[in-house]
Amino acid sequence: MKDLFDLTGKVALVTGASRGIGESIAKLLASKGAHVIVSSRKIDGCEAVAAQIREAGGQATAFACHVGEMAQITEIFDFIKSTFGKLDILVNNAAANPYYGHIIDTDLAAYSKTVDVNVRGYFFMSCEAGKIMREQGGGVILNTASVNGISPGDMQGIYSITKAAVINMTKAFAKECGPLNIRCNALLPGLTDTKFASALTTNDNILKKALKLIPLGRVADPDEMAGTVLYLVSDASSYTTGTTVIVDGGMLA
Repeated sequence: MKDLFDLTGKVALVTGASRGIGESIAKLLASKGAHVIVSSRKIDGCEAVAAQIREAGGQATAFACHVGEMAQITEIFDFIKSTFGKLDILVNNAAANPYYGHIIDTDLAAYSKTVDVNVRGYFFMSCEAGKIMREQGGGVILNTASVNGISPGDMQGIYSITKAAVINMTKAFAKECGPLNIRCNALLPGLTDTKFASALTTNDNILKKALKLIPLGRVADPDEMAGTVLYLVSDASSYTTGTTVIVDGGMLA
């Protein structure tokens, strides 16, 4: 029987892959045979993860890209086209959440940074990937959104708003790109033990309050998100598009 999770011969781009959920995703996809382009803002972090993948017997290439910068989006896709000539999987995982505080005190700089990365970045990364996938006859886009896109996080207003936009963006790309054999789905993580979420996980009062709302009673490990992503980018989910998969320990329930 065919291994539905086999990614041998696939080229996958994972953004925000130097740590946290992105690192776990990159390593798992590589372990299943994909050549992973490990990307984040700083090349050192990308190369460290890529080196670990190669040491484990996988294939990986590091390439720095700040998805909030349009010129850098152009650069990474020029590199992908010239180096690989194809792209089978895009995982939009890089995100910005610079502001933690009351929504009405959000300043323009924090607003702009969050929107530029989480909305504009995801949108144009998907457009550029989609153009390659259209030419080759198909592909898969996976967006990391958040449970905050469904139920806004306290003191995380603009971040939550952008993640709601990612959920709708996922559906829009799925609708228009389905006829091109391009699938698009979203992962909605709950509270996960990453540096990105450290403002929540390292504050005892906030953490205790949050854990009371999670039936499993604990914070997720980044590796617990990667399995869902593998399903959504592999042939195991070949008839799944335009959907969101919530991985939150039961919090929204």
